[in-house]
Amino acid sequence: MSAGAETGREARAKARLSRRPSRLGQLGGRTETPDRTYDPVAGFPGLLGEVWRTASAQPLPEAVQTLLTLNGHVPADVQLRALRLSDDAALSALFGRSWRTDEPAAADDGEQVFLGEIGLTTAGRVVLRVPSAPLLRDEVDLVGGVLRVPWSAQALSLYQDRLKPIRTRYADAIEESRTWLAAAGTAGRDQFLADLTEATQRTAPFVLYQENRLYTNFRERNTLTGKTLWPGHPDCALSALRGVPLDLWSDGDVLMVVCLTILMRSAGYARIEEANSTQLTLDHVAELLERTRQRYQSVPGGTPVAPAASTGVTDLLALADALKQRRAEVGADAQLYREIHGPLMHKIEQVAVGWPAAADAPERELCAWLREHLPVAGDSLAELGRSVTEDPAWLAAPHGTFATGLESLVYESVRAAVHTFDVDFAMSRGLRSLPDLVTAMRSADWDRITAWELPEFFCCVVPAPEARRHFGGSVSRLADAAWAMSARMQYNSWHFIAGNLPRVPAVLDRDHFVPPAIPDIAHFSDQHHHGHVAARIRFSIRSPQAVTVLDRRFNGFVDVRLLRCDGRPFTELDLQVAHRLSGFVATATGAAAQLVADGADVTVTAFDTPWHAQTITAAVTQ
Repeated sequence: MSAGAETGREARAKARLSRRPSRLGQLGGRTETPDRTYDPVAGFPGLLGEVWRTASAQPLPEAVQTLLTLNGHVPADVQLRALRLSDDAALSALFGRSWRTDEPAAADDGEQVFLGEIGLTTAGRVVLRVPSAPLLRDEVDLVGGVLRVPWSAQALSLYQDRLKPIRTRYADAIEESRTWLAAAGTAGRDQFLADLTEATQRTAPFVLYQENRLYTNFRERNTLTGKTLWPGHPDCALSALRGVPLDLWSDGDVLMVVCLTILMRSAGYARIEEANSTQLTLDHVAELLERTRQRYQSVPGGTPVAPAASTGVTDLLALADALKQRRAEVGADAQLYREIHGPLMHKIEQVAVGWPAAADAPERELCAWLREHLPVAGDSLAELGRSVTEDPAWLAAPHGTFATGLESLVYESVRAAVHTFDVDFAMSRGLRSLPDLVTAMRSADWDRITAWELPEFFCCVVPAPEARRHFGGSVSRLADAAWAMSARMQYNSWHFIAGNLPRVPAVLDRDHFVPPAIPDIAHFSDQHHHGHVAARIRFSIRSPQAVTVLDRRFNGFVDVRLLRCDGRPFTELDLQVAHRLSGFVATATGAAAQLVADGADVTVTAFDTPWHAQTITAAVTQ
């Protein structure tokens, strides 16, 4: 038998071994029972059940607040903008609640004219039964049952008064949107559809409404291109419009295409996620853009952006274009980030203006840790980064227990984050072989880069020893959770890298997302993502950073993530400090890439499954 055959056999045998730390050295799939079974009510279904039980025991006004906020888990404003037209008018008339401005509700005159309903759908949306409408159970999938809502004669009258202008604005928006799409011609509409299909394919999950219709790229309910439906799939609402005369487009499809086009014009694909779990109407798009305009205006200097003259398509497109230009200015003078509300996957772009004095203390603590464990100098993370770029040779040499200084720097940065931010887990990811990347880029071998698999990437995960309390006190379960996070982050690196390459066939054919460019804070993220549910990740910070390799900028090439399973949510201050820390890691990675370009070898071999098992066990038991 040849040596090559033996090597192949050994490789196959190794591939059959479990990669879980608690199963190291054992064949995969040999346990009699699974370590963990899927709980169908874990995460979002469980939350909705809890919300409904709480609301069912409350008086109606309090129950409405519980439903709108999912018992304090999301801003009420998101749910208010998810209401159907009739529900919008009804909630305003009955309870004085509106996404515009709260208006007086009808007085209770003691005379019940109609008995309506209010319920919560399995997608987390509040719905109402209004006069002449069918029972809610015949329209939507409900969590539990319904709450009965009495309507007085005054409520009916007020409902009619408020519904009329809502319907008028909606009809006007449809007519104007049809006119705008007609002016674009067949070729223009086809281009809109192609651009939106690319956006839905390259964007994180979203759920959007048009009255009762659902537009989503999320899981089994997919109606748009995404993980389930490929471009051109007949079930994709966008693909189904290609070649269809505009007169045959539904009103919902017309508004969907126009609203998404406006949102994309203002900030690229990611702006779509800021409409997550809301209705796609021109009124709502106008409100989203106006809130964004006001946030941008909080940053001194730059070109002022005037409000849109109207909520018409042309005026909103003009505002979107102006916001895109202003956004580039804001990003240079302030920190843009997104606030994520996990239950509804709703994202809000925020602006952090200035560096708060309270952030100095955690930055100093990080710097002290890094100076103690690395050959760096400086009183700020920026100064530490400069010291690395001025003398980077140690990044390619052994340091401590690591084969390279870069590995040591990543590990110590993550360890420092665990202590400074008081988190359950911290992590940082990247590419294992910078030499392979440099070689491929010099020959423009984009096919080679897109063919890399998950083992070509790494993620260093460090849990706090106390985090084992979330896993029954088990060190092995803690290590398993860290390994699962590391594997997922390897996937994220794999998923993002192709988005930085030229749009050649190999890149376009390869599954990838647009790489993240700004950090985010997530609240209650233990809802939909199965990994987050399993690991009980409730609050998180993600701070992606770009790294330049041979003059090509790779967005989202590295990041630092902070996770808490319980306790307090992260704040804007936490994010600003964490972003400086991830910037330090990115600076070092860029310096290592330059060393490689000059002939050095910087390859990351640490942070595999055995490393996580050994390191976590040693840290917890010492």
